[in-house]
Amino acid sequence: MIKKSKIKNLPCIIRAKRGLVRGQKSKAYWGELILDLYDCNPKIIRSKKKILEYTNKICNLIKMKKYGKPLIERFGFGKDFTVGYSLVQLIETSSITAHFSELCNRAYINIFSCKLFNYKIATEFTKNFFKSKEIKKRVLIR
Repeated sequence: MIKKSKIKNLPCIIRAKRGLVRGQKSKAYWGELILDLYDCNPKIIRSKKKILEYTNKICNLIKMKKYGKPLIERFGFGKDFTVGYSLVQLIETSSITAHFSELCNRAYINIFSCKLFNYKIATEFTKNFFKSKEIKKRVLIR
């Protein structure tokens, strides 16, 4: 449980971490799932169609309502290590973003939401969808 600080003039970032911004007591928004996927299937991370399919399926799976169409663009042609697709899908409770490294066959995915969702299911689905051999997961409560 987060305790209310006795110091009222803390910097905003500290006060926010303690849930003290704008009259909040100890209420926190849900959080963010951060996934780093290694050794992904190269055909999947290089396919706009498959990335769109992932976006639709993950939103349905974790019961997030999409807000508009996703932005999926391939760019970064200036250097080999920057080439790949990027994804931004707004959801009514925040966003899903992803960046795909074609050089390294990696995917970097963030799901941020104020609505609760099952991060274990989202992690397992994402790993399986991109056929990743290794995954690093972090969950931030915000």
